[in-house]
Amino acid sequence: MAVNNQLTKTPMPEQDPVLRAANFEEVALGYTPEMAVQEAQRCLHCKTRPCVAGCPVNVMIPEFIAEMAAGRFEEAYAVISSTNALPAVCGRVCPQENQCESRCVRGIKGEAVAIGRLERFAADWHRTHSQGTAAAQTPRNGHRVAVVGSGPAGLTCAGDLNRLGYDVTVFEAFHTAGGVLMYGIPEFRLPKAIVKQEIDSLCAAGVEVQTNMVIGKVLSVDELFDNGYEAVFIGSGAGLPGFLGIPGEGLLGVMSANEFLTRINLMKAYRSEYDTPAPRAKRVAVVGGGNVAMDAARCAKRLGAEQVSIVYRRGEAEMPARLEEIHHAKEEGIEFCFLTAPVAVHGDDNGFVTALECVSMELGEPDASGRRRPQEIAGSNHKLEVDLVIAAIGNSPNPLIRTTTPGLESNRRGCLVVDEDTLRTTREGVYAGGDAVTGAATVILAMGAGKKAAASIHEFLSEK
Repeated sequence: MAVNNQLTKTPMPEQDPVLRAANFEEVALGYTPEMAVQEAQRCLHCKTRPCVAGCPVNVMIPEFIAEMAAGRFEEAYAVISSTNALPAVCGRVCPQENQCESRCVRGIKGEAVAIGRLERFAADWHRTHSQGTAAAQTPRNGHRVAVVGSGPAGLTCAGDLNRLGYDVTVFEAFHTAGGVLMYGIPEFRLPKAIVKQEIDSLCAAGVEVQTNMVIGKVLSVDELFDNGYEAVFIGSGAGLPGFLGIPGEGLLGVMSANEFLTRINLMKAYRSEYDTPAPRAKRVAVVGGGNVAMDAARCAKRLGAEQVSIVYRRGEAEMPARLEEIHHAKEEGIEFCFLTAPVAVHGDDNGFVTALECVSMELGEPDASGRRRPQEIAGSNHKLEVDLVIAAIGNSPNPLIRTTTPGLESNRRGCLVVDEDTLRTTREGVYAGGDAVTGAATVILAMGAGKKAAASIHEFLSEK
């Protein structure tokens, strides 16, 4: 097989930054077939396969890349989808640079193989060229499992259990399935039609999805068992936003990134034919340094804000957001206020935000996370004139399920307690994974938890 010895990744075509900052169309345009083959031929096909060890859902990376290099794109998709229920999603939002690509031997001298871009291409090729392909249905084994939440953890668990022959019902609280993939990640990073098609594929393969089902209110976990489900997986995510805890936070024009992004993404506030109210401010401050902060800032820019600033208490090197998202935000004109922390929100006589008061910070010794602890510089108070403040400082799990399910333990952060090896909770027959257990994390880690839980549920029910 031909090997391409170029040291750098084949570039991904993108929308021009000036144009894309005014629309919600996807930023990355994807490889052409020629680009995909060229990039796939950079793979060295190492015997130790370190990239696979770096993938939370154990995609058979060398095998799918070999098919890509030979131009067999549908075969490449088949390899990926044998272990990954959401390949088109992962190819777009998975932090490959910290996982599979970080282990790539090609990256020792030069850049790693663009595994994520190739995964995206294979999934997009399948979606475009395989319309009407009948989904394979596994024979049923007569056992029923309930999955709470239709985000990446729930969908992955449901897909794996369905392939094993279980009758799986996914219960989603919102009117649309997809969880954070639908309400959290913007259209320009993850088009919602792609998410819907991935979910439709799972449904065609036998998974049932029921929306508007708030477990803990419409039905309890106990009632799921009463209704004949033999095991329950809780993948309800972390939808409870954190707030700043500073004076003035109750002023009009202060909101969580969770609400801001939900209005835009799930409720289509960016489209004129929808009546969803969403703030269209001139000067916006987004507090936080993760991917959610980048998403909120870039959405605010696209809604017409003249100035958008990201306020982060550490330096750029400590930002948890993906380098690609930081790079795209800078290209689109987002300003970064590093080593800056908010201390108060100021408003006018009518209760509307006028400014965010901040202090400058300096970095001290590392804290428990390994990052240097930010310390306030005395007398450094200053104000940013803004009319919208968005808090993007993390989410925690909603307490509804844990407070309505006897015997279900949680930790001090409200996250469900599970056995690390099996993801079994303190309640027999109930398993949990994803953000409901870890707090807000990445899509691919949630998917990895869904796979692990599915295997544990299968073992549990097989023993029964």
